[in-house]
Amino acid sequence: MLADPRRRSADRAGEHLLQRRFTADELPRLRVQVEECAAWAGLSETRRGDFVLAVDEIANNAVEHAGGTGSLLLRRIGDELECRISDSGPGFSEDVIPQILPGLDGATNGRGLWLTRLVTDRLAISAGAVGAVVTLAMRLR
Repeated sequence: MLADPRRRSADRAGEHLLQRRFTADELPRLRVQVEECAAWAGLSETRRGDFVLAVDEIANNAVEHAGGTGSLLLRRIGDELECRISDSGPGFSEDVIPQILPGLDGATNGRGLWLTRLVTDRLAISAGAVGAVVTLAMRLR
């Protein structure tokens, strides 16, 4: 659900802007919702495009490599816009992110993770109760 500016949900963990599960069919709508929330939170237009691209890459990875569904939590925490995507796949670690652009080093995958690390201010990958949790964030500037 999108946050209603008149009824914002705030707690110590930040202001929740969007929380939802998604499948492949819902990815186009998810991109629109993330863009709307990022604009409302004050992320500049240029950085907003990068943020939406990064979220889309990680959401696509959850659908493609982790069972077809994922869960997204988008929130504003201080001066950052943070997105946490979790899935129920086999999990992975930051070690799988290529150091250079995939393709230049012979790797055939990892481009989305590489790109996400490149355009965001913070990227963390951890194990969830089941699957992986990818957290990415951008400063609101």
